Amino acid sequence: MTVEEALAALGTSPEKAAEMAAYHKVPRVYLGVANPVIDALTKTWRANMDLGARCDLAEGLWATDIHEARIAAAKLFTQARIKPDDARVWTILQSWVPQFDAWAIADHACIAGQKRLLADPARIDAVAEWTTADHLWTRRAALVMTLPWTKQNFPKPQELEIRDRVLGWAASYTTDSEWFIQKAVAWWIRELSKHDAERVRAFLARHGDQMRPSLRKEAGRLLRD
Repeated sequence: MTVEEALAALGTSPEKAAEMAAYHKVPRVYLGVANPVIDALTKTWRANMDLGARCDLAEGLWATDIHEARIAAAKLFTQARIKPDDARVWTILQSWVPQFDAWAIADHACIAGQKRLLADPARIDAVAEWTTADHLWTRRAALVMTLPWTKQNFPKPQELEIRDRVLGWAASYTTDSEWFIQKAVAWWIRELSKHDAERVRAFLARHGDQMRPSLRKEAGRLLRD
């Protein structure tokens, strides 16, 4: 499948496209295509393309800088198992991170990245390098891509090691002046509170005063006294 064929399959709705442009506030082309439509199409494409063709299409769609095309590109890689799970998919995902400029596209790409990190947790070492980037969306991606490590009720030692490592990143972010960064910290900590309240209480006791009050409250919203 070519990029042109994929875009034709996505279609367009000018009225909805205008609404989306006003909502996302990032200057790029919007097609006005709903997320369920993109989901259904990319599921079919994944099932009918080999990995090399899928990588080629994902790179081509991303390069268009069209909102829905970039989301479709990310969804081409959003699955738990990719065989073979070689370096190319992870390399492509990493190449997109410095280009993030809005939360919606970034989050879809990060969900794809979460799957690849779970498939090979050693890739966390590459993510660690993002935490000191000048680009705020790269710093944010380090937390969004590691959200799966907030979810284990009975984490294995390696999972606990990663959890504590990311908590260290989050601690360094509490003094970051960017709202999107502190929002990501609150999101990560809130999700962790569902499964590891003890660590969240310790984190907030040590670092909560450095967070914006509203986001510190959000981070601890699910904790019970």
